[in-house]
Amino acid sequence: MDLSKILSISGKSGLFQVVSQLKNAVLVESLLDKKRFPAFAHEKISSLEEIAVFTATEEKPLKEILKAIYDKLEGKPALDAKSDNKLLQEFFLEVVPDYNSERVYISDIRKIISWYNLLLEHQLLDFTEKEEEKSEEEKSEEKKEETAEEAPVVKPLAKKKKPTEKKAEGEVVSGKKKETAVKKKTKKNPL
Repeated sequence: MDLSKILSISGKSGLFQVVSQLKNAVLVESLLDKKRFPAFAHEKISSLEEIAVFTATEEKPLKEILKAIYDKLEGKPALDAKSDNKLLQEFFLEVVPDYNSERVYISDIRKIISWYNLLLEHQLLDFTEKEEEKSEEEKSEEKKEETAEEAPVVKPLAKKKKPTEKKAEGEVVSGKKKETAVKKKTKKNPL
């Protein structure tokens, strides 16, 4: 499930899927009515990948919360987002038991539940990718370990310093730089 292509735009209801990138905007398609329109930079646009929920210890990514709801309901739709406040809070407490009730408002819970139902309706919730990615990462790590054992260790060569030579009185050559030290003779004034 790639939530980076699913957007939430402030002031507009529902979720939007990225269609393409324009010169100074992003072309999005509404998941509710399939209408396409440009979303400009001055609008507050958030990718669902970037959104997290406050918990008692840290922030929990939205992807993990959606997965928890999906697992709890076994892939079925959640209760209606317009349900009673206490019912919504009880449901969210079952899904995320350590959420921060002072910083996560009922409007946030409603939004998350409506997003879950919308993503489920459009079959955009697929949590099998995460397991496949983990197995691919484990395979690549094993390959790296094997190649690290087989490859000989090569140490980088140290840079050689050029010796300093004395040429003439007062002239010293050091690498590429020439420094000259000239003794000034002072004339005595007969005054």
